[in-house]
Amino acid sequence: MWIEAQRHRSCQCCYPHLELSLTEISQRTGAPHPSVYREVQRAEQAGLVTTRRVGNTRLVRANVDSPYYAGLADVLTRAFGVPVVLAEALRNVDGIDGAYIYGSWAARHAGQAGQRPVADLDVLILGSPDRDRLYEALTAAETRLGRPIQATIRDADWLDSGSGSFYETVISRPMLKLMAGDG
Repeated sequence: MWIEAQRHRSCQCCYPHLELSLTEISQRTGAPHPSVYREVQRAEQAGLVTTRRVGNTRLVRANVDSPYYAGLADVLTRAFGVPVVLAEALRNVDGIDGAYIYGSWAARHAGQAGQRPVADLDVLILGSPDRDRLYEALTAAETRLGRPIQATIRDADWLDSGSGSFYETVISRPMLKLMAGDG
């Protein structure tokens, strides 16, 4: 539950003006509603979030005025906001038919244990992207996430028709879909 709560907080840090109800937070994190209520109470008392009521609904959002916001947002984004940041960075790059995180980060995200911390991010880009725009977008994401991004570009149908040891390695391990493009 703690990891899911951190993922929720990273989402709120990536989108600081996003307001979610306690029920939405419970659904997104899989945490019981009473636990969400308690944690939101604690976070509000610490000044990390603000809440407001609309009828019977209590809406929660990050407190961007908190002295802790910038540091907490940075830590949570680097630790749990990777998919959000990468999808956002790749959104405006033409020619991407699909994008996935694979490798160690995807494995840890899927709950597989590892022997060392994940130093870089492996991203599989499917399609024929404008490489200059792709690398520009990934450089911006690297800066925001504080870790290097290794991009591998393959044809749009590579996941269905690929072959070789790299292909076998990639498809045998967890992958996290970032986006499906317009082609």
